[in-house]
Amino acid sequence: KGYRIGFSYQDVWQAEHQNAFTVAKAMEMDLLVDIRAEVDAALANGTTLQTFIAALRPNLIKRGWWGQREMVDPVTGEKVLAQLGSPRRLKVIYETNLRTAHAEGQWQRIQAGKDILPYLMYHHTHSPWERPEHAAWDGLVLPVDDPWWPRHYPVKAWGCKCRVIPLGDRQ
Repeated sequence: KGYRIGFSYQDVWQAEHQNAFTVAKAMEMDLLVDIRAEVDAALANGTTLQTFIAALRPNLIKRGWWGQREMVDPVTGEKVLAQLGSPRRLKVIYETNLRTAHAEGQWQRIQAGKDILPYLMYHHTHSPWERPEHAAWDGLVLPVDDPWWPRHYPVKAWGCKCRVIPLGDRQ
């Protein structure tokens, strides 16, 4: 993945997330690189959320990327009170990247085994950030290579906890 700076979570959208690491309001490349280094270390080492926060927080505080701060939205030009680093934001960063990495690894396993398990079933998992379209896809079965999957394979939305279940011909 490359890097993509964005002020709002909406600045980097959908499939762009698969190609670029981003954190909303991390507007300096070196800050984004530091956050990603901790995410990568957490993934590689199986770090807990608490350890991730403890490792990253001092650096973010030192760099002034903690708490709330008035910032100018580069799109609208408006001054906004922006939430920068916080335990809650770091939890979102941690969980989103863990789920995304897990999904990517699962996709690679699905591709390797699609001769034996050539279908996928979308499994909607309830979440506090419920999305009606995800619920509507629950139970949908399509071939692994169907063009629908690259656009809908979970995790495609923030807080999404949906998954897929590989299936064989009999199933």
